Amino acid sequence: MRILLIDDHALFRIGLQELLERRGIDVIGALGDCRTGIERVASELPDVVLLDLRMPDMNGIEVLKQLRQQQLLMPIAMLTTSREEMDVIDSLQNGAQGYLLKDMEPDELITALRDIVAGQTVVAKELTGILAKAVQGETESSPAHDAFSKLTPREREILCHLAAGQSNKVIARNLGISDGTVKLHVKAILRKLDVHSRVEAAVIAVEQNLCKKQELGTRN
Repeated sequence: MRILLIDDHALFRIGLQELLERRGIDVIGALGDCRTGIERVASELPDVVLLDLRMPDMNGIEVLKQLRQQQLLMPIAMLTTSREEMDVIDSLQNGAQGYLLKDMEPDELITALRDIVAGQTVVAKELTGILAKAVQGETESSPAHDAFSKLTPREREILCHLAAGQSNKVIARNLGISDGTVKLHVKAILRKLDVHSRVEAAVIAVEQNLCKKQELGTRN
């Protein structure tokens, strides 16, 4: 996995680069200047871009927009301290595939990056509830409870695990089934709910309070 990091805080940038490299991840650039960062993304084509949100020259949303305008379609993840609702929504609506927090545990961050590179949209689990507004138009077009009623009991159970921010691997372990079986159920859930990502499905569950607390428990 080849990562390019754009963050104006030198100590954080250097520290994160060293941490990732110790885990065997190739950090092909760790830059504090946004314009130089945009040029490097275009020339290096990393597997994923990690982008700070609050920077003095350009903010992360502006960098994100410029990258997308240049048809640079690799996954881009915001890595920030901001838990503001509009920052999450703006990032996702402008093409970010991830919204991660700087206080994440290292293993959690690396897992999130791998999921993002694999094509998933990943948002820090503490922020899942905020996402309802990001897909509000889509959820309004199809009543959530009607769509929810189409799910089988197993699909409903898996949806509730998605709403709890669990990965396919964790869901498989908790339910005693294979990763492949979970993937098939997730595909069916997305089709029945008429959404395009597991994040949107989780948003529906959270927004409509469709999962009771006990449905989110794990099995030993």
